[in-house]
Amino acid sequence: MKVTWTGVIPAVTTKFTADDELDFAAFSKNIEAQIEAGINGFVIGGSLGEASTMTGEEKIALLKHSVSLSNGRVPVIFNIAEQSTKVAINLGKQALDNGADGLMLLPPLRYKADDRETVTYFTEVAKNVSLPIMIYNNPVDYAINVTLDMFAQLAEYDNIEAVKESSRDVTNITRMFNRFGNRFKILTGVDPLAMESLALGADGWLAGLVCAFPKETVAIFRLMKAGRYEEALAIYRWFLPVLELDIHPKLVQYIKLAEACTGLGTEEVRAPRLKIIGAERERVLDIINTTIANRPELPAGSWGV
Repeated sequence: MKVTWTGVIPAVTTKFTADDELDFAAFSKNIEAQIEAGINGFVIGGSLGEASTMTGEEKIALLKHSVSLSNGRVPVIFNIAEQSTKVAINLGKQALDNGADGLMLLPPLRYKADDRETVTYFTEVAKNVSLPIMIYNNPVDYAINVTLDMFAQLAEYDNIEAVKESSRDVTNITRMFNRFGNRFKILTGVDPLAMESLALGADGWLAGLVCAFPKETVAIFRLMKAGRYEEALAIYRWFLPVLELDIHPKLVQYIKLAEACTGLGTEEVRAPRLKIIGAERERVLDIINTTIANRPELPAGSWGV
């Protein structure tokens, strides 16, 4: 299925059972809610998806399940976050063979590659795996900034089509448009900066809190694209306190707690992560429950398939 790199694309959580196995039933329930809300695809095995704790076999098992579950309704995008170029290429080939529609590609992990090494890492994957690719630019968390000059080199590869822009500098969106026009689709990857990014012309929202609040996330995106700014702003102001959970080191635990509160997931995480407890849990629960208690009525036609 063709990936357009537009609209709302959730970076979904990976669901686990209490016995630390993949929980396909809970995962399926969440994805169905996302599709009902009107998402435009979903990313599996990202940072929010606890990829760093999953085996390669689990990632492919989740991919196979996702492809079967989607059944052509929305694209399934497979995340690659590896230390080795060879492993990244091999995993990309497996993703292609098992039905992935696209890849999200992080820079090399652990080793802080320089610009030449990072570009080579990306292009080697692009040359060896024919799937469309979205580059993940997140220098805050991964210490490597994919600059405009680096994107100029990446533009030579037709299957490098998009960027998840998570630098937290929204002016990068304008710089990308000014330099490359529409060559790359630009998706905002920082929930608390989503509306600002859409106002500056971002094509999509690679979202986190959508996992717990799919309809509201889709509504903000669609209203912004329709020029219905005031309606979008009202929802966004309501949403912001919980959106800020996306930029905390414990975003996985926080978002999974939100999913549990909205009935779209469980709190189960994989060690070394642990469920939050005590005062921290009460603080986060207060944010989530206040948000749920004041849930706005969404304008007709602002979400859904």
